[in-house]
Amino acid sequence: MPEVTEQTADPVNAFLDSAVKDHDVVLFMKGTPDSPRCGFSGLAVQILDHIGVAFVGVDVLQSEALREGIKNYSDWPTIPQLYVKGEFVGGSDIMREMFNAGELQALMAEKGIGPAED
Repeated sequence: MPEVTEQTADPVNAFLDSAVKDHDVVLFMKGTPDSPRCGFSGLAVQILDHIGVAFVGVDVLQSEALREGIKNYSDWPTIPQLYVKGEFVGGSDIMREMFNAGELQALMAEKGIGPAED
């Protein structure tokens, strides 16, 4: 039987853990990729769309537990939050800085994440 830890005993943490591990690129955001509900989430979606990677958007506005849970999970106070291959990258400001420096594109290439399939 798998060991039950504080993180796995909490269904929100279990959901977050699963989302981060099951998808190469996950953006925890306010709203959806098609309809962001804040400017920072919109910027994050634009950056990912511009570099052409497929990603899963998780709307943290679905529940207060999810919105607070992701902040605790990453130990990062703001949303959106980007995860690549299970690793926390940062929020929209960090994404913008990395994108402008070419570092986000390099990270995706380094992790073997290519352009989204149309």
